[in-house]
Formats: sequence, C-alpha cells, structure tokens
Amino acid sequence: MKRENLEDFIKTMQSSKRYMHFIGRRCRESSIKAVADEQRLDWRTVKNLEKEYMQEQLDNRPDPSPRVIGIDEISIKRGHSYRIVVSDLERGEPIWFGEKDRSQDSMDKFYEWLGPEKCKKIELVIMDMWKAFRNSAEKNVPHAAILFDKFHVVQHLNESLDKVRKEEHKRLKETDGEDYIKGNKYTLLSRRENLKLKGPESLKKMLEANERLNVAYLLKESFTQLWDYKDPKDARKFFGNWKQSLEGQDLKSYEKFSAMIERHWDGIAGHCKLGAGIKLGFVEGLNNKIRVFQRRAYGIKDEEYLRLKILTFMLKPL
Repeated sequence: MKRENLEDFIKTMQSSKRYMHFIGRRCRESSIKAVADEQRLDWRTVKNLEKEYMQEQLDNRPDPSPRVIGIDEISIKRGHSYRIVVSDLERGEPIWFGEKDRSQDSMDKFYEWLGPEKCKKIELVIMDMWKAFRNSAEKNVPHAAILFDKFHVVQHLNESLDKVRKEEHKRLKETDGEDYIKGNKYTLLSRRENLKLKGPESLKKMLEANERLNVAYLLKESFTQLWDYKDPKDARKFFGNWKQSLEGQDLKSYEKFSAMIERHWDGIAGHCKLGAGIKLGFVEGLNNKIRVFQRRAYGIKDEEYLRLKILTFMLKPL
C-alpha cells in the first residue's frame, strides 16, 4: 500500500472511531430510535455502533476486585425468565450479568468468573432472601458476611399489607359496604411522606373506616424503625415487641412475614453493624435504570446489547 493510501486509510479509521464514540455518547442519553432519526441512519446501524462503543468501554474497565457485592435478579422477558446482576457496591457499578436463570448453578458462575483469589477479597454479600443466592455465597465465599437487602424485606412486608387490603376489599363487596378501598392500593402501600395531592386525605379516610387495615398499616410503618438500631440486641428486642403486637390481630400474612424474618434474622440484624456507609440503594436504583433501558430498547431482542448496557452505564464516557 502506498504511503498516501495508508495515511488516508488511517484517517478514515480514526474518523470512523470518532463517529462511533459520538453515537455511543448520544445513546447514553437517548433511545436508539431517536439517535437513528437524528443521524438519518438505520436503527440497526446505531445499535451496532453503540455495542462497539460499549464493548470498548468494558475493555478499558479495570479488572473488578470487589470487597462488597450486591446481588439481584432482573426479568428480561414476560414470565419467569431471569438474569443475575452483581454490582460492586463500593465503586457503585455493575460488574457481572448472566447466566440463564436465578438458580444456584447460575449464581456459582459469577464466582467462577471472578476467580478464587478475588473471591477471597469479598467481605460482604448483600442480596434478597432468595435461597439459591445464599447457598451459593456460603459455598463460594464462606468467609463473607451475608446481609439481606432491606428494600426487598420491605417489599415482602408491602405484599403482606396488600393481602390484607384484598381481604378487606373482598369482605366489603360481599357485605355491600362502601368500597372506600378500591383504587387506593398505592396510596396504602406508599410511605405517608411520599403521598401527593389527595393521597393523605384518601389514606386517612380509608384507615379511619377500617380498623383492621389501620392496624396493618401502622404495623408496616413501625417496622421500618428496625433499620435505625445500631445494636443487634436492641434490634432483636424491637422485633420481639413488634412480633408480639401481632397477637390477636388476625393478620395471617403478617404472621408469615414475621416467621420469614425470624428464619433470616442473622442477615437482617447485620444491618446494625455492617450496613453503615454501604450504598444499599444502589441495587434498587440499578433496577429502575434497567427498566428505563428496556423501555428504550423495546422490540430489540438482543440480550448481549442489554448486558453491555447494564455493565457500562456507570462507566465514564469515552
């Protein structure tokens, strides 16, 4: 190749890379369709350029060596099709996406990918109460402490409250009573301070009219005090009193929730000593971000694209 042709080739390659970086940066802010329309390109071209960009980001990322990890699963299709996402909670970034489901075998693949030497550096594993995740951690990083994600704990409690709501809604329908519960699911399940517009008024009316629902709501709100304790003994005393307050209330779903907390107490009480300074909200925020990616990429059946998107969104732009 002549020198002039070689120089032209190099310039073309450099220009192509710059344009790929430009498209990649635009796709961090906008959907593929929006960028394709803006640049007058086929959406497949934009997607492939963004994948190139994200792969380069990933290639330039320092090798993960986490001390504190957060584990969660995401749904990638309708039905029960899950993938596992593992994050380095101290760096605040996802580091692994896989396998084929949320089984222990799939979870084991993360530790195999990380390698035995780096596994030794893991000190804390934060997860929901899914048994497969716990079994995998106990097998692969037996020296690490396990902490159950409080956002998932509260989610279980909200589900218990919602069961009480459904029971009362059904009872009112059968007795032809005033259905003041209908349409107020999210008013009931939201924290009081997060209610807007007519939310507080609707909540007050509902709780004043239904004693059982009122008791269930107050129990749900009071449970969150558990996270404020710094001493595990104080936390245990609080939970004992909370559990005792269920007696005679006819709240079966709460009794099941209480039994679940009892079974997983060690991973919950650990918040007293281990939860401080850790980005516990990162995993929940990540799930919200992933849902945004999935909406933007609606109709794109490319799991590798989703994997790259998840693993690079917290990395610095190129």
